Amino acid sequence: MTSTLNTPEPGGSHETDVIIVGAGPCGLFNVFELGLLDLKAHLVDILDRPGGQCAELYPEKPIYDIPALPVVSGQELTDRLLEQIEPFDPVYHFSQMAVALEKLDDGRWKLTTDAGTSLTAPVVVISAGGGSFQPKKPPIPGIDAFEDKSVFYAVRKMEQFRDKNLVIAGGGDSALDWTLNLLPIAQSVTLVHRRPDFRAAPDSVNKMLAAVEAGKMDFKIAQIAGLEGEAGQLSGVRLKSSAGEETLSADTLLAFYGLTMKLGPVAEFGLNLHENLIPVDTEKFETSTPGIFAVGDINWYPGKLKLILSGFHEAALMSQAAFRICRPDAKLRFQYTTSSSELQKRLGVR
Repeated sequence: MTSTLNTPEPGGSHETDVIIVGAGPCGLFNVFELGLLDLKAHLVDILDRPGGQCAELYPEKPIYDIPALPVVSGQELTDRLLEQIEPFDPVYHFSQMAVALEKLDDGRWKLTTDAGTSLTAPVVVISAGGGSFQPKKPPIPGIDAFEDKSVFYAVRKMEQFRDKNLVIAGGGDSALDWTLNLLPIAQSVTLVHRRPDFRAAPDSVNKMLAAVEAGKMDFKIAQIAGLEGEAGQLSGVRLKSSAGEETLSADTLLAFYGLTMKLGPVAEFGLNLHENLIPVDTEKFETSTPGIFAVGDINWYPGKLKLILSGFHEAALMSQAAFRICRPDAKLRFQYTTSSSELQKRLGVR
């Protein structure tokens, strides 16, 4: 995981120019277009990393329609966007869902996440793809009683898992990344996956297998059949495999069974909807509510194409309108990055 990103602890209050809901490619490019106009942004994403669907579900999938890049993987595109927006120092609030949005008396918006983080800004941009990615709950009997006590679907604070006997379930990047990141601080770690093949980055898989070989952790090819414990506190995880059944002693389960896309709380923000998408105008990509914009696959307008490059175009026009809201007394000057010393200074290239 990228360690240089500005990611404050969950909770607390923050003020900024623009709140961006969604840190996929379009959400990240929003930061660039806003940054050129000297507007600061905070991003909220339910995932534990930037990149959205590209980085989480298809990190190695080739993309062929990004201008000037004949072929680029989802992860490489994410990495390049992060490099491009680094001069603007965006603030990221990962593993958090935007659950409430209210208009304040001073005209600004206050967005609250499920982790208790409060963000206030004159402008909100919804760039959440087809909706928010939410963890898939595994079909394990009685799992509800353990959720948020000893069973978790995301990692918000690594320290929460210090000295724990962890079972981590899954075969994607999240499962492998957190296996490697929590290995140094956990009492014990056992990775459980139903097959020996993984959807994670090969380097992460190789590091995990090397840790198993060195006796630092265990890896089980099995499925979780049940949980043991009382009052929400896990004491054991029952596994079922071709070799039979066994019970692992564990006090914490991290389950990474993939993601499902839902419009989620955005549907409760009071915006007009069109088949679970957010209608916008094509001048500013503003929603039915002034000050709230929608960019990328989450929006709808006549002729809409669900392409990343379309979202990039939408971000450019949105930022112009956002400037007029955030800086009502300032004059908006259209400038080119190739010739403007002011923009080049903001980009750190002059």
